[in-house]
Amino acid sequence: MTAARDLFPRWAERRIKTQGAEIVVRTGGSGPPLLLLHGYPQTHACWHKIAAELARHCTLVVADLRGYGASSVPADTPGHMSYAKRTMAQDCLGVMGSLGHARFMVGGHDRGGRVAYRLALDHPEAIMALLPIDILPTAEVWRRVSAESAVASYHWGFLAQPAPMPERLISTDPLFYLEHTLKSWTKSGDLSPFSVEALAQYRALLQDPNRVHAVCEDYRAGAGIDRQLDEADLKSGRKISCPTFVAWGRDYLGKRGAEPLQVWRAWCSELSGAEIDSGHFLAEENPDAMLAAVLPFLVSQGTTAGAGHGERR
Repeated sequence: MTAARDLFPRWAERRIKTQGAEIVVRTGGSGPPLLLLHGYPQTHACWHKIAAELARHCTLVVADLRGYGASSVPADTPGHMSYAKRTMAQDCLGVMGSLGHARFMVGGHDRGGRVAYRLALDHPEAIMALLPIDILPTAEVWRRVSAESAVASYHWGFLAQPAPMPERLISTDPLFYLEHTLKSWTKSGDLSPFSVEALAQYRALLQDPNRVHAVCEDYRAGAGIDRQLDEADLKSGRKISCPTFVAWGRDYLGKRGAEPLQVWRAWCSELSGAEIDSGHFLAEENPDAMLAAVLPFLVSQGTTAGAGHGERR
């Protein structure tokens, strides 16, 4: 048997202790710092098709969220706070601070996008620019639940059910559940967008009972504290102040009934964005179009902010 190909060859790997977790990151490139955060049910491997090109323009940091990939699995706390996006955002600050980045750009897909925009809301002094990928804010998703969205996004309610119901059901056939989920969110309806190596990481995630529980806690936090914090921000008129670029898939968020830029406009002071010919997994399904859409924004924001503000010191 041959060893699996490293999706980030010659990139440094570090395990960084934060308040309550140990976060695994890969780093490469040079220029203004950019942190990328994956979604569910994935790991940092989801960025491997676009990482090399991004690293030509940025100091790129790709991380496994707590409970995912090779990062640690913190114990539960009351109110699911161990997996609240506010808590995960604190992990990100700790990671980037350890790497010497006081200010940085952040992008996130799916669950990682929710961590990313919470970072921008809670710590505006640290965030140079924001890139949420194929999501609407958590409170907006819950507000807009309809018969159609409840069926299309059934996992939101399912994974948020009290333990151990979803954990036990997933663990009876984790590979079927994982592959069904991935297929149903791609434009092609199959696993062809995913590399063998990335799929191995995604399969391992849901074959580990501790991580199955962790990702359910992630969604329980989404139905509770994450939604509540979003609603409080909306009520107070608090907005994301940094430049924000929203990217979404034509065959996923683009089909969900809401116009993404219109929704995000209520949350952001400075907003732009683009639709990509893709399902949910933009960086793996259509990496060339993804790069063409986001690179001009990232390069311009890194230049405008000034490399000296956020680069490693």
